[in-house]
Amino acid sequence: MSEERKSLNFIEQIIEEDLAHGLPKEDLRFRFPPEPNGYLHIGHTKAIGISFGLGEHYNAPVNLRFDDTNPAKEEQEYVDAIKRDVAWLGYKWDQVLFSSDYFQQLYDWAIELIKQGKAYVDSQSSEAMAEQKGTPTQPGVDGPYRNRSVEENLDLFTRMKNGEFAEGEHILRAKIDMQHTNMLMRDPIMYRILKKSHHRTGNDWCVYPMYDWTHGQSDYIEQVSHSLCSLEFKPHRELYDWFLDQLVDPDKLRPKQREFARLNLSYTIMSKRKLLQLVNDKIVNGWDDPRMPTISGLRRRGYTPAALRKFVETVGVAKRDNIIDVSLLEFCIREDLNKTAPRVMAVLDPVKVVITNYPEDKIEWLDAENNQEDESAGYRKVPFSREIYIERADFKESAGKKFFRLTLGGEVRLKNAYIIKGESVVKSDDGTIQEIHCTYSEDTNKKVKGTLHWVSIQHALTAEVREYDRLFMDESPDTHEDKDFMEFLNPNSLNIIKAYVEPSLKEAVEGDRYQFQRLGYFCVDQDSTVDHIVFNKTVGLRDSWAKQKPQNQQATKNQNQQQAKRKAIDVIKQLGKKYTNYPEVKQAKVKAEIQKLAEEVSYDEIEPLFNTAVKKVGTRIAVTLVLGVMIKNGLKKNEAINDFIEKALEDENTILVTEAQAV
Repeated sequence: MSEERKSLNFIEQIIEEDLAHGLPKEDLRFRFPPEPNGYLHIGHTKAIGISFGLGEHYNAPVNLRFDDTNPAKEEQEYVDAIKRDVAWLGYKWDQVLFSSDYFQQLYDWAIELIKQGKAYVDSQSSEAMAEQKGTPTQPGVDGPYRNRSVEENLDLFTRMKNGEFAEGEHILRAKIDMQHTNMLMRDPIMYRILKKSHHRTGNDWCVYPMYDWTHGQSDYIEQVSHSLCSLEFKPHRELYDWFLDQLVDPDKLRPKQREFARLNLSYTIMSKRKLLQLVNDKIVNGWDDPRMPTISGLRRRGYTPAALRKFVETVGVAKRDNIIDVSLLEFCIREDLNKTAPRVMAVLDPVKVVITNYPEDKIEWLDAENNQEDESAGYRKVPFSREIYIERADFKESAGKKFFRLTLGGEVRLKNAYIIKGESVVKSDDGTIQEIHCTYSEDTNKKVKGTLHWVSIQHALTAEVREYDRLFMDESPDTHEDKDFMEFLNPNSLNIIKAYVEPSLKEAVEGDRYQFQRLGYFCVDQDSTVDHIVFNKTVGLRDSWAKQKPQNQQATKNQNQQQAKRKAIDVIKQLGKKYTNYPEVKQAKVKAEIQKLAEEVSYDEIEPLFNTAVKKVGTRIAVTLVLGVMIKNGLKKNEAINDFIEKALEDENTILVTEAQAV
């Protein structure tokens, strides 16, 4: 085997062997067949990349075919979103097709199978049919309607099509072998009655073909040479071939189904049904919420087509399912944006710096590199003045030798500007640092270890920044038999903050991507307006989660163990933060957990939360629940408690009012 041949993945090897055995190259045709019952997610990028990638490699056409055989779940919105996502990824299809295009042909072929004695109408309940089907180790048994006459089957199936029967009253089954070792071959369902309007055919049909009957025949109609699908369809291949055996014209190309491992990502849900639940329960703000693993969500968050394609290429084509660490996806977007994203300065947690020896009315416009990775990116001008913002975390009054940022008596370099030295601080009554007073030096050739980003207060633009964390705390949230995946939701997956950015971002528009120096990569969100710019954090400059992984991996599997190590009041605050966003069932669970944790909380810990801002309703509800437990356990009401409850009773939120009334 040549070195070139060794580099081929197993699907390419199959195609090369078919070509070597006489398949004309011009007969190669592939397809990507999504069901339009949800938005595409990161897992679909692998299937898209494989089929369209083969099309590009062999210069062969690729159909975008929608397997739209279930009108109960499919919508035109999803069709439009899928087309938009595939095009955004940079792939071009040959034709847009629909399985519904073939409803008449599929129906006619079903009639032919009935006439040949290879299909029959079954009129039993689903429970009875399931019982007769047997188990993987026990053969099935023939049902009472299996030997209906051809005439009776034709009559019933025609009347099913004409709408004479209710849903579930009859189905059409292939007549194969009820004792077959592959349970999918035990007289599978071909048609069921669904009296629902279809997004393309309206009410023309009330019988709809099942996926297994539709899929292979659609491939055959379109003359697809290689039908590529994920591993869960491998047991279906025998049925795929059986249906083709009954229909294929020997003079026409016969499709070949082959399977590859699907893409599973850690800390991520890949089920469209479960993703829809997140949308419907308003855990997220729609299918394109930047926390969602949907392609539209990733696009809105700031991911690029190049990064997603690189990710799929890096993962490769495998024969066994496995879970890919989400850090690989984040690495791919960092690598791409590092080359392409302009550098700008933004401060997310500001503290004021006054440069006391800099003239009050002086303003300088300094040169700043747009991207040191790209020589052609050039420079921009940034304003510098006496008063600037730096990150609060970039200053300590005193610190050890490993702290290379600003301290009293220490010097740091301001990016693209001067070197400053910490001289003194101004504090509020509670000890919070309000201002840092510094002096600057024009000698920029000094050797100092730290460099800080900053913005001129006078010129800074205010911006809303949405920082995202992983939506789930567990590496495999939907693999726990005894727990619902919703129990692993991260209550801190979204943090909205007011930030200050340099004035060059005034012209930024939706979709623009930047590196906020020393902070990470950010993208302008669709919610931005001329007067209110909104940035989504795409990814940090480093993998912050790698540091958080405990040495004992079992600890990550048990959220309760993690919470047990934290103070009860901290867990309560975390649970309360998202309380109003949870569905009712989840709220009930969280309420019970807060009340249990309240037994471990002291009055001194809860009292500071009486001053929680009015808009933080969830936290106030949590405080009310804790007070209810404490009062029940003997705590006497005082003036502070009465004031808190009185304000809660006047609130617009009905949940808070109800809990306050209970106290």
